[in-house]
Amino acid sequence: MENKAKPNGTAQLTYNGKTVDLPVYSGELGPDVMDIRALYKETGMFTYDPGFTSTGSCESQITYIDGDEGTLLYRGYPIDQLAEKSNFIEVCYLLLHGELPSAKDFEEFDWTIRRHSMLHDQFDQFFRGFRRDAHPMAIMVGTVGALSAFYHDSTDINDPVARTVASHRMIAKMPTIAARAFKYAIGQPFITPRNELDYASNFLRMCFAVPAEDYKDNPVLAKAMDKIFILHADHEQNASTSTVRLAGSSGANPFACIAAGIASLWGPAHGGANEAALTMLQEIGSVDRIPEFVARAKDKSDPFRLMGFGHRVYKNYDPRAKVMRETCHQVLDELDVRDEPLLQVAMELERIALEDEYFVEKKLYPNIDFYSGITLKAMGFPTEMFTVLFALARTVGWIAQWSEMIEDPSQKIGRPRQLFTGAQSRDYVDLSAR
Repeated sequence: MENKAKPNGTAQLTYNGKTVDLPVYSGELGPDVMDIRALYKETGMFTYDPGFTSTGSCESQITYIDGDEGTLLYRGYPIDQLAEKSNFIEVCYLLLHGELPSAKDFEEFDWTIRRHSMLHDQFDQFFRGFRRDAHPMAIMVGTVGALSAFYHDSTDINDPVARTVASHRMIAKMPTIAARAFKYAIGQPFITPRNELDYASNFLRMCFAVPAEDYKDNPVLAKAMDKIFILHADHEQNASTSTVRLAGSSGANPFACIAAGIASLWGPAHGGANEAALTMLQEIGSVDRIPEFVARAKDKSDPFRLMGFGHRVYKNYDPRAKVMRETCHQVLDELDVRDEPLLQVAMELERIALEDEYFVEKKLYPNIDFYSGITLKAMGFPTEMFTVLFALARTVGWIAQWSEMIEDPSQKIGRPRQLFTGAQSRDYVDLSAR
């Protein structure tokens, strides 16, 4: 990757009678950044930034977010345009290559992904090694990490061809692995992928087809699944993406790096948010109990929080939520399931959140996790699978970010510093004297 950050003057920092000049760089969008790489050398000090929320860890050309404006761009393209006009495979190409494909490029890339969707026959033995009640995310972490044992011919990170093959393999095989994790959890036989089906349709078939009867594709559900994949494909330097980059900075193989990202995504504060939103709806239980929980959400002394409302990054409306809301209602209409109690609770809660002065004033709008949880539930996925689907979609973003990091000449192995507040140097005391 060619570094494109532009110098934009210097900032001065004065401490303890000493002044140092720190270079300032400007990106194409977003705030300027101070380059503090020489700070320790010049001052003997580090910066202190828990969670690195004010620290730019890398230069990237992939995804841009403006939380105040409610903007999300993949390679410059607004997320709503891609979700409405594109498809997931085209978005994968865009994230990996930086530009939308030509018709010929798309055809070749699409066929490459389709023909990599099968797993090695011996790989299925890994699934049968898990307890039958294992969480699907536990299965994902273990099996994705095991890919490097089967496809070690594409683990050389210094070989551009090997990196490309590994990238294609993970994008192609992730739906097959995710579907097997689902099938294993419910005790049904695995379904082999079909190369004539598109990415989303193939995944849904592998999840819901059974050998006892013919499976009929539903284009409405397939389109909804495709949009869900697009909306979750990348989200800048979040916890799991940063985990992938940090693991990759050590030279770890790409399969191990993606497994690390899946482990990070598993946390309820990250990828588990849509699962938490649905759990909250189940706790509310019925429409007549909604006022009670809304009142609790407004009570500052009550620890209860409405899950699936507001967003840590987006201080305005989550741009993905608008698309996901329309998709959600399309799925509910297609499946005619609005009468289900859980979905009735969700729809009433959505109405209140969009109209109630308290929620509007604080911009606590329903976010993508709220709508995706409802949609996936209606489609027949248990809550334990929600984060798995998130990982499936985010794989391409992780790979694009990992590839960019590998090709960045300024990238170094990750090594955060600390503010040490433990014991100072002291002498060992023999056990008998303690």
